Amino acid sequence: MSKVFSRILCATDFSKASAPAFKRAVQLAAQNSAELTLVHVLSLAEPMASDVYLAPQVYMEVRAAARNDAQKRLKRASAQAGKSASKVRAVLAEGSPFEEILRIARSRRCDLIVLGTHGRSGFTKLLAGSVAERVVRLAGCPVLTVRAH
Repeated sequence: MSKVFSRILCATDFSKASAPAFKRAVQLAAQNSAELTLVHVLSLAEPMASDVYLAPQVYMEVRAAARNDAQKRLKRASAQAGKSASKVRAVLAEGSPFEEILRIARSRRCDLIVLGTHGRSGFTKLLAGSVAERVVRLAGCPVLTVRAH
């Protein structure tokens, strides 16, 4: 089988919806002997952006805990992916999820982005927006969206 992809990015939010995309990305990386970059983007609301006030100290503790948890999850996911894929990297970023996914894909010269989709529609999609939709519209490479069952 000829190599179709050499650098694959898999974005995950660690939700059930991202699990099938992770599985597919690992499978594609193994089939293509491709480098797999796992990406999680922390997107914490600013302490003053909501109706609830968080003291700066509390906000920093919450942020540190979220970062620590995400690093542990990425480490576990990397170890799991490494059982099938030969080269796996994990990246933890902070900011706007779709912007960070696109930035990392560009900087790593990825030739495929794989991400899960929640399949939201209507009012929920209007309020929450769709990271997958924005990535599909703006990516400079093919994007494979995998919808959870």
